[in-house]
Amino acid sequence: MREYELVAGLETHVELSTKTKIFCGCTTAFGGEPNTHCCPICIGLPGVLPKLNRQVVRYGILAGLATNCRINPVSKMDRKNYVYPDLPKAYQVSQYDKPLCLDGYITLDSGKKIRLTRIHIEEDAGKLVHERGDTFVDYNRGGVPLIEVVTEPDFRSVDEVREYVEKLQLLMKYIGVSDCKMQEGSLRCDVNISVRPKGSQALGTRTEIKNMNSFAFMAKALEYEFERQVDLLESGEPVVQETLRYNDVTGETESMRSKEDAHDYRYFKEPDLVTIRTSQEEIEALRALLPELPDRKKARYLAMGINEGDAAALIRSRKVAEFFDEAAEGLKMPKTAAAFIVGQMFNRYSTEAQRDAWETPVTPAQLHELCLLVESGKCNRNLAKTTFEKMMDTGKSAHEFLSADDLAGIDEGRLREICQKVIAENASVVHSYLGGKETALKALVGAVMRETRGRADAAKATQLLIDSLKKE
Repeated sequence: MREYELVAGLETHVELSTKTKIFCGCTTAFGGEPNTHCCPICIGLPGVLPKLNRQVVRYGILAGLATNCRINPVSKMDRKNYVYPDLPKAYQVSQYDKPLCLDGYITLDSGKKIRLTRIHIEEDAGKLVHERGDTFVDYNRGGVPLIEVVTEPDFRSVDEVREYVEKLQLLMKYIGVSDCKMQEGSLRCDVNISVRPKGSQALGTRTEIKNMNSFAFMAKALEYEFERQVDLLESGEPVVQETLRYNDVTGETESMRSKEDAHDYRYFKEPDLVTIRTSQEEIEALRALLPELPDRKKARYLAMGINEGDAAALIRSRKVAEFFDEAAEGLKMPKTAAAFIVGQMFNRYSTEAQRDAWETPVTPAQLHELCLLVESGKCNRNLAKTTFEKMMDTGKSAHEFLSADDLAGIDEGRLREICQKVIAENASVVHSYLGGKETALKALVGAVMRETRGRADAAKATQLLIDSLKKE
C-alpha cells in the first residue's frame, strides 16, 4: 500500500460582535424565540433596501491587519445565488472578486506559515432545526455579519488544522471583533480535504465537510475522511467531489449534496449596495487600535523569564494577560506574579469563560504589592500563598493579613537555633535521612515551618538543616 498525505484548506466563518446585523437594525444577540430577531430586510421581502453596517467593514479590516493581510482599497458586495431553505432571498450577499482583505498568513509554532487567500464580509444564513422528521427554519441568525477567512491548501496534518483554528480564534478574540464561541456557532469551519500519494505535487479530488464547530469533531471528521479517501483510491475507485456533514453518532461523514464551484453560484455585483472604498488613513487609524497580539506577547513573556507553559496559559485571555502585565510591571522577577496567577487564580477561575471575563476581587496593584514583599524577603512564599488565598476571598490587600511580626522575618542566627532544636527533637527522622532517605528532609523542613508559623524562608531552612546534618 502506498503512503498518502492529507491536503486540507479551511474556510472559517467568524460571527462579528456588532450590536446589529449587517444590513438592518435587528439585534445580533444569541438565542431568543425563533424568528423574533428578524425583519423584512433579514428575510428579503419585496421592496426592502439593505444598508451596510460600517462597523462590519471596520471589524473586517482589523481582522485583516491582525492576520498580515493586504487591505483592498476598493471592494464590493456580490450576490451569491443558491436555493436553500435557510436563505429566504434565494441569494446570500457576500464578496467574490473584490474581497476586503487579501494575501495574509498565520504562523504556526513550527514556523510554518498558513497562507490566507482572502478575508471577506458576508451575511449569515438562518438555521434549520430538524426534529422528529420535520424541518423548522429560524431566521434569527440570518443577516448576522460574518467574516470568512479562506486559506490555501497548506495543511498536512490534523494537528496543524487544530493549531491554526486555535490561533485564529485567539486573534479574533484579542482584537475584539468576535467572541468566537464555537458552541454558539460564532466560529464554524468548512474543511476542504483531499489526499495524494506522498511526494506527489498534484492535488487530489476534494470534498468539503461543512459547519464544524468543535475541535474534537473536526479532528475525528478529518481522520475519518482521510481514511475513507485512501480506501477509495486503494480500491481503484474515484473520490467524488461533494459536500459532506460529520455525523458525531456514527463517527462518519455523510453526503449532503454535490460540491459547488464558483460558477455554480452565478455571482454578480449587489445592485442595492455601494462600492466600499477604504483610504490608507483609515487603515492606519485602525492599525493603531490593534493591541499587542498573542505571539508577540508570548515572545516577550519568554524573554522576561516566564516558562513556556505559564506564558502560553497567560496569553489565552487578553484580560488575563493585561492583568499580568500591570501586576508584573517593575518587578525584578515577573515570574512571581505569573506563578500566583497560573498557580492559584487559575484554580478558582478554571473555565475559558471565567478567564475571558476575568472578574476578580484582587487588583493588579494588590498582587504587585504582594510580589514586592516576596522579592524583598519580608514575606516567604508559603506565607504569601496563604495570604493570597485570603486576598482572593475578601478583595483586601496583603497588609490586612500580615502582622509586623510576619513581615519582620527571622534572622539567620535565630533560624539556625530553630533548625538545631528540630534536629534534636526528631531523632528518628534524622536517622532516616542519614540512612539515605532523602524525603525525610522534607519532614524536618516542615517542622521548622511549623515552629516559625510559616515565617521562615524554606530554602534557607533547607540549606541550614543540610549543613547541620553533615556534621552529625
